[in-house]
Amino acid sequence: MPPVPDAKLLPSSKDGTRRGRPDGGDDGMRCAAVDLGAGSGRVIVGERRADRLVIDEVHRFASPMVAGPAAGSWTWDVDLIEAEIRKGLAAAEAAGPIDGFGIDGWAVDHVLLDADFRRLGPVWAYRDHRTDGERERVFAEVSRAEIWRRTGIQFLPFNTLYQLTALARLQPDLLARARHFLMVPDYLIFRLSGFLANEYTNATTTQFYGLHGDDWDRGLLAALGLGRLPLAGRPVEPGTILGTIPSSADPARSVAVIAVASHDTASAVVAAPLSSPDDLFVSSGTWSLMGFESPKAFTSPKALRLGVSNEGGWGRRFRVLKNIAGMWPIQRIRDEAGNPSWERLIAAAEAAEPWRSLVDLDDERFLSPPSMTAAVEAACAETGEPRPEGLGALARCVFESLALSYAEVKRALEDLRGRPFARLRIVGGGSRNRFLDQLAADACDLPVSAGPVETSALGNVCVQMIALGALRDVDEARTLVRRSFAVEDFEPRGSVPDPVRRRFRSVGRRHPQETQP
Repeated sequence: MPPVPDAKLLPSSKDGTRRGRPDGGDDGMRCAAVDLGAGSGRVIVGERRADRLVIDEVHRFASPMVAGPAAGSWTWDVDLIEAEIRKGLAAAEAAGPIDGFGIDGWAVDHVLLDADFRRLGPVWAYRDHRTDGERERVFAEVSRAEIWRRTGIQFLPFNTLYQLTALARLQPDLLARARHFLMVPDYLIFRLSGFLANEYTNATTTQFYGLHGDDWDRGLLAALGLGRLPLAGRPVEPGTILGTIPSSADPARSVAVIAVASHDTASAVVAAPLSSPDDLFVSSGTWSLMGFESPKAFTSPKALRLGVSNEGGWGRRFRVLKNIAGMWPIQRIRDEAGNPSWERLIAAAEAAEPWRSLVDLDDERFLSPPSMTAAVEAACAETGEPRPEGLGALARCVFESLALSYAEVKRALEDLRGRPFARLRIVGGGSRNRFLDQLAADACDLPVSAGPVETSALGNVCVQMIALGALRDVDEARTLVRRSFAVEDFEPRGSVPDPVRRRFRSVGRRHPQETQP
C-alpha cells in the first residue's frame, strides 16, 4: 500500500462551503472530475468557455471487482484505483493548470482505518455474499418499520448497515481496531490529499444517517451493537472546499480539494437537464436509479410499501427513487458471450421476437451469479416463461424486462406523489442505447430525452465550479449543461400489450423482495 498521507482532520459542518477561485477569476476555469463506476473509472477535465461547458476525458481505467481472501468473495483493489487516479490527475495537469478536483463513485462500500490511518482489511464489494441473510438478522433486533422511520432508505441487501453488522459478526476484532470510517470516495480523497471527512450524499446511502436528526443515527447503530463505530462529526455538504494542495505540475500553484456530491447518482442528478418538477429521471449505468427531485422526503406507509429511497442531494433536495438492476445483467451476458460489440448485441436484440421472455431483474439471483445467462434461463424456467434461445433473445429479454421495470416504478412513484410525470430523462452511459430508450418511451408511455452520457462527471465538475464561484447554483449549472450537450428525444410509438404487462407483474410476484415490498 502507498505511504499514508499526513491526516488533516476537518471539523464537519452543514455550511462549510468556501467559495472563490484560488487564483481569482473564472475565465477558462478547469476542474478535474474523478468519476468511479463499478466497472470502470475515468478522469475528466471540465472547462468553462464563455457560455459552454467542454469536457475532455484524459484517462480511463478498469475498476473491476477482484477475488477476495475467501473462496467466492469479492473486494475492490483500491490501491490500483488510487494509482490510476494519480495517473489521470497527472495527465490532467500536464494538459494545463487545474483549479480543483473531486471524486464521485458508487455508494454503500466503505473503508476502515486504524489509529495510524492505515486501512484495515480488504475493501469488500457490495456484491460479496457476506451480507446474505443479514437484513433478517438485523430486523430481529430493530424492526424494518423503525429503520425506515429513522433513515427513509430502501432495504437493499448490501447497504452499509448490513455490511457493518456482518463485519461485527464475522470479524469483531477488526471492527474493534477501527478508528475512522470512510466511504470509498472519501477514502480516496484522503489518500490523495490527507483531508479526512465524510460527505453528505454518500453518507445518506448507508442506512444509518438520520433522516430527521440531520446527522449519523448513533442510536440505531447502538441498538445493533455498532455504537463504537468510529464516525467523524456531521458529514460535510457537497461543494465544501476541504483545503488546497500544491499542483504536481507547478508547486507554486494550489489546487482546491472539493467534496463534490460523492455518490455518483447525486452527481448525475446535479447535471441532469431537469426542467420541470414533473421530470422523472433514470441515471442509467450498472444500476438504474429512477426517481424525482423533491424538497421533502416521502416517509409515509405507502412509501415504505413501495420500497422507495430518500437519498440526499445537492442543496438538501431529496432524490426520491428506486434502485433497479440496470445494465449489469446485460454486461455479464455480453462478457459470457465473448464480448461482441454493443452494436451487434443491440441489433440482435432488435431482430429477436418481441415480448417473448420476461424476468424480474430485481430478483436477488441476478446480483452476483456464477453465470448470468444460466440465471436468466433458470428464472424463465421457474416462472413458465419461454427459454431465450441465443444472444438476441437473451438481450431482448433483459432490455424489455428493464423497460417494464421502469414502467412499474414510474407508476409507483406517480401513485406516491399523487400526480403524473410529463417526461422521462435518461442520463448516463445507458442513455446511448437507443433501442432501450425507445422501449422505455413505449413502456412508460412518456416522451424520453436521452443524454448527456457523462452526467456524473459533469455534476462533479459543476459542483466544483459552484464551490469556486464560477457558477451561481445548480439551476445555472443545468442551464449550462443543456446549452452544451445534445440530447435525443424519443416519443412513444407502440403501446405494450396489456397481457405483457400482466405477465411481467406475475413474474415479479413469484420473487418477493425486501426491496419491493
